[in-house]
Amino acid sequence: MSLLPDHRIRELALTKGMIEPFVDRQTREGVISYGLSSYGYDARVAPEFRIFTNVDSAVVDPKNFTATSFVERDGDSCVIPPNSFALARTVEYFRIPRDVLVICLGKSTYARCGMIVNVTPLEPEWEGHVTLEISNTTPLPARVYANEGLCQFLFLQGQEAPEISYADRQGKYMGQRGVTLPRL
Repeated sequence: MSLLPDHRIRELALTKGMIEPFVDRQTREGVISYGLSSYGYDARVAPEFRIFTNVDSAVVDPKNFTATSFVERDGDSCVIPPNSFALARTVEYFRIPRDVLVICLGKSTYARCGMIVNVTPLEPEWEGHVTLEISNTTPLPARVYANEGLCQFLFLQGQEAPEISYADRQGKYMGQRGVTLPRL
């Protein structure tokens, strides 16, 4: 596998719709940077947040997920309580080519503030808004800013396409829009 450079990411974004909307350069003007970088793409977090709370003594159960586990907030920023986490989504909609696998890492600005971004790999031929899990590992409340950079996606191109892609097996998170909760 090889890591795709900026010009290949741009080509796939513009000819195959791999990233929409696509920002062709790093944008920093008073915000946490986002857009195309040397070997990746810094995605923005949308202004939709699901903050996990224990107000109703709910249990987070991936086999029996309930909306009472979180509160919904929309806005320019989100405050995540100490030692808690929130779900959000990317502004960008991704369409992954059949011979590409995508890995996501958090941006250093947030990591240095004790916030960790967790995203599972984007598999070949998956598409949708990416659901982001943002963990606040600190004993203090932590703020995340909407419409600014949160994480970087790295695109790995395989030497050949896999026999079976995410689309072929009709993955349960195909085409997701908005913040998507756990499904069985």
